[in-house]
Amino acid sequence: MECRRPQRSIRVLDVFHWAVMLGLIQSGALGARKLRGGRNPQPRRALPSAHYRDRTETTESFSLDFTAVEENMDNFMTQVKNLAQSLYPCSAQKLDYEMKLHFLENTSVTCNDGTPAGYYLKESKGSRRWLIFLEGGWYCFNKENCDSRYETMRRLMSSSKWPQTKTGTGILSSLPEENPHWWNANMVFIPYCSSDVWSGATPKTDQNDYAFMGSLIIKEVVKDLLTKGLDNAKILLLSGSSAGGTGVLLNVDPVSELLEELGHTNIQVRGLSDSGWFLDNKQYRCTDCVDTINCAPTEVIKRGIKYWGGVVPERCRQAYEGKEWNCFFGYKVYPTIKRPVFIVQWLFDEAQLTVDNIHLTGQPVQEGQWRYIQNLGTELRNTLKDVPAMFAPACLSHEFITRNYWTDVHVKGTSLPRALHCWDRSLQENSRNNKSPPKGCPVHLIDSCPWPHCNPTCPTIRDQSTGQEMNVIQFLMHMGFDVQKMAHQQGMDPSKLLGMLSSGS
Repeated sequence: MECRRPQRSIRVLDVFHWAVMLGLIQSGALGARKLRGGRNPQPRRALPSAHYRDRTETTESFSLDFTAVEENMDNFMTQVKNLAQSLYPCSAQKLDYEMKLHFLENTSVTCNDGTPAGYYLKESKGSRRWLIFLEGGWYCFNKENCDSRYETMRRLMSSSKWPQTKTGTGILSSLPEENPHWWNANMVFIPYCSSDVWSGATPKTDQNDYAFMGSLIIKEVVKDLLTKGLDNAKILLLSGSSAGGTGVLLNVDPVSELLEELGHTNIQVRGLSDSGWFLDNKQYRCTDCVDTINCAPTEVIKRGIKYWGGVVPERCRQAYEGKEWNCFFGYKVYPTIKRPVFIVQWLFDEAQLTVDNIHLTGQPVQEGQWRYIQNLGTELRNTLKDVPAMFAPACLSHEFITRNYWTDVHVKGTSLPRALHCWDRSLQENSRNNKSPPKGCPVHLIDSCPWPHCNPTCPTIRDQSTGQEMNVIQFLMHMGFDVQKMAHQQGMDPSKLLGMLSSGS
């Protein structure tokens, strides 16, 4: 059917009015259920019984309960969107969901090759919430592997071929059904072109073949955004995945301190670190440090921080003076961070396994590798136990918050968007001096099951050699899972264990 131009009388304001009415109707109806004997009824005053009124009276009034809408926000937003589209059927063609490229005003802050650094921005007029996302993409730590990176992954070292627009996904999406609680925020995506885990402060010179200015890029983006509405912000969420997730841990306090120095003390700065909580553990098989894949995590950072001229947060620098490389590892830098940070981390992170020399190339793993993988999950779980706000599924994967399945994975019955919403509410309550977290709104979520993909909501796994999807049992067998041995360890019959795995228990 052809989509005709709507009449001018149907405006966005009309949609808003209808949305408000829908909220009032929904909250009123939910309030009515409570008065009719629903769970925990708490009428504010005695009401005349509707059953004994004159039958000609057709109206009935209820006290409005807006918490009911808040508790069912996902469903409410879906209804609002459906209503908006029915009233304004061509709106989806008119709305602009794309982020647009802007280069930094300060042209001295550059990518590795000296091309200008920049960011993508989608403004949301009227919103006082801002989300800045730091892209990930490994790193390089000497001239040889930086030269190789420039030849094979130039997009991560140069802005010369960046597209003019970018469409956000996951937490960067502007669609309520994909991003229930942050869809209407001002969205900022900072491309990763400094190869330094967002830590460097060294320009390109005759002596330096490459610039490493990751930490300065973040600060310059924040300064530029102050002229585009950030100065009126209430909340700034600094987020990132992989190297960008580590970048959040390194920069959330410096960003907050920068805004305070510039006089913007009312902006609440928070962090969301995804897949950036790496361990400085012992590799499964030690190899020479010749490239980013085989080099041990500690050795990479020790060499890199010197090559990049890397800087770390002041409190962490003081805690590890002379050994600042420690600040790149989540469980060491986290206790020194002052601003609230939410940690998202797969318990069996593929990037961590790669640097630990566990390469899942399609062949079944050996028993020693299987034990190492299980121990990795235990180690990660132990480092996260004192983190108050986190989401850690027992899955084998890497990066999360910009994936299209980020609403589908659950830990203990709670999705990540829901957990982030609960975290936001808990911070609001804390700002009102109410230290108790909202009831039924968990923020400390970590799987307790002991092997990869024991959580039935984990993302789909594919056999790397065939490309075929694998169910949980197929995947575990592929990984070298010994049903008899595991059943014995768990004190149960092997057939019962297989049944539990088949049903996703």
